[in-house]
Amino acid sequence: MSPWLETYLTPSKASLQFAAKTTLAMLLALYIALWCDLDRPYWALISAAFLQIRPMSGMVVEKGICQIGGTLIGALVGIVIMAFFAQARVPALVVLTLWIMFCTYGSSLLRNNFSYGCIMGAVTAMLIVVIAAGQPGGLFDIAVARLSELGLGALCATLVSALLWPTRVKDHLANQADEVINHAFTHAGQRLDAGDGLDAMQQSLTASLEPLTMLETDSQAARYEGPDGGGRIRATHVLTRRTLRFFATLGALYQLLHDHRERISAPLHQLANEIADGFRNAEHVKGVPAARRQLQDLRKRAHGYSDTQLDPLQRRVLLALREVLGHAMIMLDAREAIAHPGRKQLRGGSLSWHRDHLVALLNAGRAGLVFSCLAIFWLQTHWNNGQVAMLLGTLFSAFFATRDNPVTICMMFFKGMLAALPSAFLFGHVLLSQANGFPMLAMLFVTPLFLGLLGASNPRLMGYCLAFTIFNILLTMPGNGMEFSFDSFANRAIAVIVGLSAVVMGFRLFPGLGTPIRRRRLIGAISHDLRYIDQQPLHEAESRFSGRMADRLLQLARHDDMLPEDHRHLFMIGLNGLDLGRSCLRLRHRLEDAPAPVRDAMQHLLATLADGFEDSAHGRSPQGINQAGQALDDAIARHGGIEEDARELIEGLIERLVLVLERQADVMAERQTPAISATKSA
Repeated sequence: MSPWLETYLTPSKASLQFAAKTTLAMLLALYIALWCDLDRPYWALISAAFLQIRPMSGMVVEKGICQIGGTLIGALVGIVIMAFFAQARVPALVVLTLWIMFCTYGSSLLRNNFSYGCIMGAVTAMLIVVIAAGQPGGLFDIAVARLSELGLGALCATLVSALLWPTRVKDHLANQADEVINHAFTHAGQRLDAGDGLDAMQQSLTASLEPLTMLETDSQAARYEGPDGGGRIRATHVLTRRTLRFFATLGALYQLLHDHRERISAPLHQLANEIADGFRNAEHVKGVPAARRQLQDLRKRAHGYSDTQLDPLQRRVLLALREVLGHAMIMLDAREAIAHPGRKQLRGGSLSWHRDHLVALLNAGRAGLVFSCLAIFWLQTHWNNGQVAMLLGTLFSAFFATRDNPVTICMMFFKGMLAALPSAFLFGHVLLSQANGFPMLAMLFVTPLFLGLLGASNPRLMGYCLAFTIFNILLTMPGNGMEFSFDSFANRAIAVIVGLSAVVMGFRLFPGLGTPIRRRRLIGAISHDLRYIDQQPLHEAESRFSGRMADRLLQLARHDDMLPEDHRHLFMIGLNGLDLGRSCLRLRHRLEDAPAPVRDAMQHLLATLADGFEDSAHGRSPQGINQAGQALDDAIARHGGIEEDARELIEGLIERLVLVLERQADVMAERQTPAISATKSA
């Protein structure tokens, strides 16, 4: 069934509740704004609508705080700009453009609601400077009005979210954690028996990474839902860190069990197959205790396996199988702590995230260019509705910049805006002009808003329907002194079209970094982190590396999804980088208290491994790793510092890493050879 028919003919209970809650919050904000005779009541409506997009109570509170905080900072900046340039419109707009670029740069580097706060800082400053340019004497009143309108919308959205069909962030986090673990266990079964193709493995891994990234970002809002919020945040950090270790170890095991099958004994292969079946069974078991029992039996089986007759590489495989099961057990503990923080006390520091400053600078430059073009158009035409065009240019050029496909989203909004034109004219002008009193106004004005919000509850239709809702508000602009002339409506419609067209053209002309450049930068960022992984304290290095790699793996997976199946190698590089980073951290953990000569040899080995990763990612064979490993072994033999058993495990680890990097170099060289031949032929 079409998503349109499904949404409007058979709406779910959750969709109806979302539309009703958001509509009620907007009506409450509109009534209070009209009663208080605010200048622009429609800003309160838009504020309430944006806050209810993700209606979990903690999310609404966090987003409201970020919105009010960004609005307050933006208002102060706008006042400062006008204090210096009240009589100089062009310098004021130049400084405002720099502020908008700065806010867009910040929103590109920050996450979730804090990114939204940066955008509100840019929008508020723009409104104050542009509106006050025509009436500089009322500067302070304009700033207070903007704060009042946006704050009113945030307050109404928070109140309705808490009182009417409340949904909690904790339930959302528990569902996301279930999805992460189920897909991770599916991926483990595929990796350990190598029965599925690479495409299926990548799909299951991507399916786990997407909710994992969302889980880590959304968990911060749990602090607004009571004293247990901190425990849920720590459990989320533990789940993220352990899941990444889980994937790194699985990637290494797959290459050993699949690519070097002849070097692994048949009993070890049988143990791996049993563990693969155990993960599949644990995935389908309902409840954490039952899944834990499934894995505990396998863990006993793995720890009972004798390793006295195994060479260092096979011992490394056995240890990796034990590690996979250990990581899985802690992942289940973290899942239980997310749902019930009082039952499990877990410790986990916050994670760092991958941030590309070049992409942020490009987004800032695009936002500044879009606003500058609209500001020049406004100055040259003296068009009073140019403010609406500049508003849309400022808001959406920053808002869409952090999305995966900004051009596609822009076009979805453009279509939603076109659909809003006849709707706003019919309900907001023809019918509303005959209304008398707030009940009739609410009945007519809310009808298209409710329909738009009902469609926005479906993620596939959100771009169209959210735009339909917002532009119905902007084209109607409800207030105590509304104008119902066709001229005013046409003016606003043209302003909306001009503003959104400028945003679309900005993303068309400057779509961002190309896919090859972004790939090279992601690989370079992984190499950089590997090269400096020994420059920080161990716990800080682990949090920094694990957090950034979640982002990078997801981005590399998305790049691979756009390539033909036989050219998908980027995700393999990301997994190998994650595995290499985890191995380097493991070496640091074992040798952190070793004598100084041993630590020096370890640091040389880590630097050589980082160089080897970068070489292999570009199709060149890694050099010097065996020699650096032998130098470390000699230093351990001369100065001691670790047990003989650990020394053999390090030997097996280095041998495995050499095999992984050599295979990566061979694969990349094969990928590059056809491209070079095609270039020469052309």
